[in-house]
Amino acid sequence: MGGIDQKSEHILRELKRNGRISNLELADRVGLSPSASLRRLQELERSGVIKGYRVVLDPAPLGIGFVAYIGVGLGDHSKASQEAFERAISRASEVVECHNITGSIEYLLRVECADLPSYKSFHTDKLGALPQVNSITSYVVMGSPKDERA
Repeated sequence: MGGIDQKSEHILRELKRNGRISNLELADRVGLSPSASLRRLQELERSGVIKGYRVVLDPAPLGIGFVAYIGVGLGDHSKASQEAFERAISRASEVVECHNITGSIEYLLRVECADLPSYKSFHTDKLGALPQVNSITSYVVMGSPKDERA
């Protein structure tokens, strides 16, 4: 983490473990007074190092039983085509991540659905119906032994 001292790095590590940690507990864990800890935390937020806080959800109670990563190639590599694709994907509730990447395809999507039939519906009726899409490659997640996304 360039440009950040060791104390701030320690604060960030603790927040990655538990974003709801109290300032008192955070200060104790990083070896600062509560006021110094709070000042550093506020500066990390103000400077944009900390962009926000998130809740990690358990997908099962939400009815999400199917996760896939999808490689998407576009037929046209123009800016207009990419922007139209990104607008359409931003409206698809099944897509929880969309990354514009380098390589043989343009996009990598993370898709979460209830089950295989609902994924097939998304694949065919939404993603496959977009005029910009030239190729779709699905990678079904069978397990996630390490997942540090928050």
